[in-house]
Amino acid sequence: MAEFDSSPGKADSPPPNDPAPAGSTKRRRILVAAAIAAVVAAAAVVIPLTLGAPEPAPSSPASSAPVSTQSAEAGPPVTYYDQPGPPEGSPLEQVEALKVDVSKDLVGTSLTKGIAGISLEATDLADADLSSSNASMVKLLQEIDQPVLRFGGNAVDRRFFWTSTGEPLPYSGDKTHPARAVGPADLSRINTLLEAGDAKIALTVDLGHYNPDRAADMAKHAAEIFGDRLLSITVGNEPNGYVFNGVRTNGYSLEQYITELKAYAQAIHAVAPNVPIAGPGAYDQKWWQPFIDAEIPQKKILSFHNYPLYSCDGSDPKGSPTMANLMSQLMHDRAADYQQAALAAGKAAGLETWLPETGIAACPGSNETSRTHASALWTADYALNAAQLGITKIGFHSSTFTCKGGPPMSAICSAGDYPLGNGVMSGRANFFGISMVAELNDGKFLKLKHSGGGLAFTYALQHEDGSTTVVLVNENNPETAAQTDVTLKLPGKAVTGTMTQLSGPSYAAEDETVIDGAKSEPTPLADRATVPGFAYRSETQTFKLTAGTVTVLNFTY
Repeated sequence: MAEFDSSPGKADSPPPNDPAPAGSTKRRRILVAAAIAAVVAAAAVVIPLTLGAPEPAPSSPASSAPVSTQSAEAGPPVTYYDQPGPPEGSPLEQVEALKVDVSKDLVGTSLTKGIAGISLEATDLADADLSSSNASMVKLLQEIDQPVLRFGGNAVDRRFFWTSTGEPLPYSGDKTHPARAVGPADLSRINTLLEAGDAKIALTVDLGHYNPDRAADMAKHAAEIFGDRLLSITVGNEPNGYVFNGVRTNGYSLEQYITELKAYAQAIHAVAPNVPIAGPGAYDQKWWQPFIDAEIPQKKILSFHNYPLYSCDGSDPKGSPTMANLMSQLMHDRAADYQQAALAAGKAAGLETWLPETGIAACPGSNETSRTHASALWTADYALNAAQLGITKIGFHSSTFTCKGGPPMSAICSAGDYPLGNGVMSGRANFFGISMVAELNDGKFLKLKHSGGGLAFTYALQHEDGSTTVVLVNENNPETAAQTDVTLKLPGKAVTGTMTQLSGPSYAAEDETVIDGAKSEPTPLADRATVPGFAYRSETQTFKLTAGTVTVLNFTY
């Protein structure tokens, strides 16, 4: 739906069938010993790690933790995580205590590396900055841990031209809507980036200009160059929109799409027989089942697009791109309902279900949610909930254009002058939300019970090594909400409990989202500090969480 080299999508894209649901340097070091506390230096206090022991005098409200009278063994020395507190002068509205009880029972879905990736326009394949020689781009890919780069978007059916023989570009673009020719040399350059960033790729071929043989030629070269890194090929981008956006001026029907899809799939299969076909890549639910029913080779993946805030003209107030809508239970539920509909269709057909193009809003230009810390909170929850439901790949639509003047919803952007900049790439707030999810180890989702906590969402994973990860997405307003008291019941008696956290000062803050106090990926698991107030060899952990945070806790037993 989004077209980041022009507008991010059709303003009146339809809602779901049921519209109602749709290593910080500031860390304080606390020495802990298993022996009886003694004064070892004039100002140094050693404290045993027991729930009954007194907390040290906090240096800030954020560094304190609830104290329980429950007895527990003394643990080894640890360094407690020092999360930021509410902004000074905040009214500190109380939040109902959050209680989370993690079960040993499995949900039946899993999270795997590479679930959260970046979607780009097909014309970006011609961008020379997408190369292993661009250290900034390599770093971004590494920070989202084995991602999929998906190339498609609205440009593929309008301004993208594949040629393996050097033909001249047959159509023109403009400064903000560049038309580009792409050939085998471009794919080879892209492959160097994939190898350096340990990434995979999904491609879309041009259906706007009907030519199955040209698409097959692209697929043949892609299969040879990318090998196992090529995960799928999709025929056309959002073909359900062709009749509305002028891609096909003589009208376009679902029946015509299926006829053309078959011709493309057969031509691709003849030269690249092992490449999976994904589709329909549509934002209209009516197009899913006809794709599923189409008799085409290598049909492996049901793909769909979704931008939960689609009402750019305000005709649906609950679907408009406002901060109030973004930070709401309805936003979470509405997206989940649409995803569940796609999953049900895919599962019934034995197909994997992907969401290769998504974002907060389908609307062009800036809005209240653009570039904000709130977008990071939403992104993390959106990806985790989709994964828990059963979606296996998610692509957040982005652009290689400049940070200043480029698409404001893009997760990545370039420094320099508009539009193409200098190729020095960086991540925006929503990129850090992706990173929090991408850095999670493979695991199976665990069932849990959740009560209280205000606007908060919780997830738990069981890992092969027996450890448990709990993710707490606290979407309460960081400017006004007090810290939330959390009581977490684990499926075992924890001997270690570590923490990493994404935070920001306000919903609307731009360029102020950090992870562990820095604009970088989470601290490596082995180096993370301990959950404040950690109770050694206890099933129950109690602590406080600052509002406007995504917190990842890992426990071993």
